[in-house]
Amino acid sequence: MTAIFPDVEKFKYIDPRQVEAYLVGHGWQQQQRQGDKASIWTLDGFEILLPLKGEIIDFSRRMAEVVETLALAETRSQLQIYGDLITNAPNTTIQAVVTHIATPNADRLSGDITMLGIVVDKLRRIHTHLADRDYILSLKAYIERLPVYCTGDLIKENGIFILKNPHHFSLDRNE
Repeated sequence: MTAIFPDVEKFKYIDPRQVEAYLVGHGWQQQQRQGDKASIWTLDGFEILLPLKGEIIDFSRRMAEVVETLALAETRSQLQIYGDLITNAPNTTIQAVVTHIATPNADRLSGDITMLGIVVDKLRRIHTHLADRDYILSLKAYIERLPVYCTGDLIKENGIFILKNPHHFSLDRNE
């Protein structure tokens, strides 16, 4: 099976600790650890060589192989596995709909919003904090149910997607 991702660079944003937790939670057994460089995991005849340091020269390619092996072992798509493992996607533009606006801060025109958008081929909630013009646009989008675009650093913390450093927030006028 060939990896479905032609650009393996996106795999450099998968945290090996997240993969270890995933493997343990899905019944994989660690067979060997090679210092702080790699570990070997097995389950039902499948074997994974998990790189542990992002500085390893072929880290992205090795992480792509991990996703490929997990997809085979679980009979799921590589995209589904990648979506479960991704923890960081810097400088990502998302299209979403604003679904919730928290009470604005009293001292400044800003507040937390929740959007519903596609992240790695699946509809997910995304939280962010907006201020000034972007916050006003989010109110308009919420009231009028207009899709929005926003760019930022997409982070997954405790299973929740957060868009940090949001910028280029705009209404999708094509809808």
